[in-house]
Amino acid sequence: MRIDGRPYRTLFVADDRWTVQVIDQTRLPFEFALRELQAAEQAADAIRDMVVRGAPLIGITAAYGVALGMRSDATDAGLLRVVELLGATRPTAVNLRWALAHMDSVLRDEPLDGRVARAYVEAARMADEDAAACESIGRHGLALLQRLSAVRGGKTVNVLTHCNAGWLACVDWGTALAPVYAAHDAGIPVHVYVDETRPRNQGAALTAFELGAHGIPYTVLVDNAGGHLMQRGQVDVCIVGSDRTTGSGDVANKIGTYLKALAAKDNGVPFYVALPSSTVDWTMHDGLREIPIEERSPREITHVRGRSDDGALREVEIAAPGSAAANPAFDVTPSRLVTGLITERGVCDASREGLQSLFPEHAQ
Repeated sequence: MRIDGRPYRTLFVADDRWTVQVIDQTRLPFEFALRELQAAEQAADAIRDMVVRGAPLIGITAAYGVALGMRSDATDAGLLRVVELLGATRPTAVNLRWALAHMDSVLRDEPLDGRVARAYVEAARMADEDAAACESIGRHGLALLQRLSAVRGGKTVNVLTHCNAGWLACVDWGTALAPVYAAHDAGIPVHVYVDETRPRNQGAALTAFELGAHGIPYTVLVDNAGGHLMQRGQVDVCIVGSDRTTGSGDVANKIGTYLKALAAKDNGVPFYVALPSSTVDWTMHDGLREIPIEERSPREITHVRGRSDDGALREVEIAAPGSAAANPAFDVTPSRLVTGLITERGVCDASREGLQSLFPEHAQ
C-alpha cells in the first residue's frame, strides 16, 4: 500500500540484505517511522511491545526473527532457543505458533552452514504468500461488496470494522480491509465506520491512518455506537479480522468484536470475518473454552496516550487513582453469529464443514 505515494510493505529486508525493517506502529498515526531489527531479541521485543501487531504480521515477523537468530547461532540449540523466545511473546494469535513451527521444521532438515540463507528465503516466501493471500481475500470480499452496491443502487456501501485488520496488520493489503481497498479501487463508493477507540486505539489510530492514506472515506466511531447505527440502518455490513479461528468457525478478535456480532445479528446486518488460512487453528473445536485470551497491562485502561495541542505526545491518567483494571485483549465470537468467513480460497460458512469445503486437506 502507499504512504505519500510510495509503496510500502509493513516489513521488508533492508538494502544490506539481512537487517529487517518494520513500520513502527507505536508511533502512528502521528509519525511514520521505520525500526530496524538486527537480532531475534529485537524481533521478540517488537512483537511483545506491539511495534508490529496483527496475527499475520506477527507470524511473518517471527519467521524473520528466526532468520536473525540463525545469524548468531545456527545450531539445533540455537534454533530451539529462538523459537522458544519468539513463541513466548503473544499467546492468542495462532499465526505466531504456525510460523515458528514451519521455520523449525524446515531448518531442522537443513545443514548448519545453509540455515541462515534458507531461513531468509523461507521467511521471504511466507511474506509473499501472506500478501498474495490477503489480495485474494480482497477479491473474494469484493464480490460481496459488489452485490451490496447493486442492492443499494450504486449508493455508498457503509462498512463497519473493529480494531485494525488492514495492511498494517499483515504484510500488505490486510484481511478485513482488503475487500474495502479492492472495492474502492474498482470504483465502488464505500465508507467505513472505524471503531476500537479503546483500549489500544488501533481503530482510531491505525485503521483511520491507513484508510486516509489510501483516500477512502471513513468515520471514527466510539466502540459502543456500532449497535446504535445498525438499529438505524446506517451499516450495510460488518467485516472484521481474526487472530485465531477454530476449525469449527469460532473467532477470536479484538475485545468488543462479540458485542458487534450480537448487534449485527439482532439487526439483520451481515457479519463477515476475513482471515487467511494460517489463522485457522484446526486443532481447536470450542473457541470459548480453548482459545487462550491474552491479558494485557491494566495501564492500557487507566491511561491514554495522545497528542496535545502543542504537538507533544503525552500519556495521561484517566481512571480514578488506585483503580483496579481488567484488560482482556480479545473475545470469542461463536460461529453461530458469523455470516461467513472470507478466506484466500473463497467465502464459506463459519463451520467445520464450511472450512473443509475450501480446505479439504484438513478434513478429518
